[in-house]
Amino acid sequence: MFPKETTWNISFAGCGFLGVYHIGVASCLREHAPFLVANATHIYGASAGALTATALVTGACLGEAGANIIEVSKEARKRFLGPLHPSFNMVKTIRSCLLKSLPADCHGCASGRLGISLTRVSDGENVIITHFNSKEELIQANVCSTFIPVYCGLIPPSFQGVRYVDGGISDNLPLYELKNTITVSPFSGESDICPQDSSTNIHELRVTNTSIQFNLRNLYRLSKALFPPEPLVLREMCKQGYRDGLRFLRRNGLLNRPNPLLALPPSQPPAPEDADAEEGADHPPPPREDHILEHLPSRLNEALLEACMEPTDLLTTLSNTLPVRLATAMMVPYTLPLESAVSFTIRLLEWLPDVPEDIRWMKEQTGSVCQYLVMRAKRKLGSRLPSRLPEQVELRRARSLPSVPLSCAAYSEALPSWMRNSLSLGDVLAKWEECQRQLLLGLFCTNVAFPPDALRMRAPAGPAPAPPQHPPTLPSTLPGPAERPAPHARAAGGCV
Repeated sequence: MFPKETTWNISFAGCGFLGVYHIGVASCLREHAPFLVANATHIYGASAGALTATALVTGACLGEAGANIIEVSKEARKRFLGPLHPSFNMVKTIRSCLLKSLPADCHGCASGRLGISLTRVSDGENVIITHFNSKEELIQANVCSTFIPVYCGLIPPSFQGVRYVDGGISDNLPLYELKNTITVSPFSGESDICPQDSSTNIHELRVTNTSIQFNLRNLYRLSKALFPPEPLVLREMCKQGYRDGLRFLRRNGLLNRPNPLLALPPSQPPAPEDADAEEGADHPPPPREDHILEHLPSRLNEALLEACMEPTDLLTTLSNTLPVRLATAMMVPYTLPLESAVSFTIRLLEWLPDVPEDIRWMKEQTGSVCQYLVMRAKRKLGSRLPSRLPEQVELRRARSLPSVPLSCAAYSEALPSWMRNSLSLGDVLAKWEECQRQLLLGLFCTNVAFPPDALRMRAPAGPAPAPPQHPPTLPSTLPGPAERPAPHARAAGGCV
């Protein structure tokens, strides 16, 4: 049973075009458990869930909100590339729908109760906005929460001077971890209100706090979140949300009446066994779906029917014929560049008022990215320096050549491997060995005869000196050790 004594929150998950499922759940809660919405402490939402949470808190018409989702999906399906077509502007469409459907004093009702999940561009952290000063700020917060990078544009929108993108990137189901938070998701999983697929697969995928059971139906839902299905499929999803909301209220005893389905006039009275089986089954029998749709609020029912109807004029009928559709597909290579040029010009003109601010932001982001790359390069270089330290020490020791002459191969072995592979260093070593060889030849050679006048001192200018006086006779025997001249006196005879 749901604890009525404590406080509780309601959280809607982001789901793209499947947000029409949230419309069905919100209609069920407002119709059969209005106290659950009125007494909720906070109502949170991310991406498409923020749009439903905003409509539920501000008291906007849920039928109009559901019709807007179907109309936007129909506009996207008309184009060749769907929502990726250059002429389809998702941000502009969401802004116009919110301006038309939200009341003038919506910001007063939303402040303090509504929580919109946003992802800050500067650091990627999740931010929940709960206070809004004007209707424009409330609309801008919803635009930021639904802005998917590249899918909706390249330059993210700003809220109060800070750039934000889709809140589902960082937290797709705000406050899901709290036990008193009623979580709503169009994907089958562990959320409180979600489709109950009859699948035996127990594998679960958790994407930014959203539980998604791994089965084929969820894969189909994920594919249709960004590329909308047909309007009739969206209508069935809204009915599915209404039915899952009734199941949650019945399971927790939160209905104002015992069972709103039994209040409708049934075609045949159900047997007791059938009633018990219906209450325990995942899906009600198919005949009851029409009664559920009839039990929807009248405005939502009419809006869904009107949105699903196709115009029946002559031009629409001709455009849906097979020859016209084939001709349109064949002309796409010629019409797509023209449409792209026109849409680019229109967007450029609409972007002109925001050009200075956006250019300044792009300049700051470029500087931040460059600074991050430089700091990362310095960090990597600093981590590699200790490994090169022994090589640097070895290089410093090899700068002073040993006293014993070494060959070029010996020098190469004494140096690090990264220096031995250098061709310029090998040339330097070869030249050094050649110079050393020449020096050694000049100092230690024995067969070199210097010219007679090579070591003779030139006489200074002036009178000629007197010739030296030689002793009259030389002894016939060699002088003894005491009579031999000093080593420095035997100078000029050449190399010994």
